[in-house]
Amino acid sequence: MHTYLATVNGKTYRIELVDERHVRIDGVLYEIDFQAVPEQPIYSLLASGTSYEAIVAQAERDTWEVLLRGVLYRVQVEDERERRLREQAGQEAGSTAHMHIRSPMPGLVVEVRVQPGDEVGKGDVLLILESMKMQNEIRAPRKGVVRRVHVSAGVSVEQNAPLVELE
Repeated sequence: MHTYLATVNGKTYRIELVDERHVRIDGVLYEIDFQAVPEQPIYSLLASGTSYEAIVAQAERDTWEVLLRGVLYRVQVEDERERRLREQAGQEAGSTAHMHIRSPMPGLVVEVRVQPGDEVGKGDVLLILESMKMQNEIRAPRKGVVRRVHVSAGVSVEQNAPLVELE
């Protein structure tokens, strides 16, 4: 199970992805069907029998703008595991220790954007991981040099599988 914190209009919701058909929001379980409209920023969501259609656009790194039923919402999404990695990276800011970036969820590696020897900055996209029909950017939690890439495009990974090693 993967957990996110979503803040909308100052209120934070705890969202747990139970499986491909269920989410738990602040402890309440919902049955869902979530589909992206190909090549458009439109998403269709069927949640516990109610249909929603939304236009979604990324505004900033962890912030999205969602137009739903004529109302524009600004949603900040934070992954619990990524937050812990960022906090750990902050503690190691001057460190030259190796950092192993692991998969936050099971999924399919769609694209690898780095190779050994590449210099990356904090927040740079290392690879794209598809999970639950959504593409997730796996970003560098700190600046460094790519020491090793453990995966390639088209490979399925389990949660916590090693993806990239930084030095």
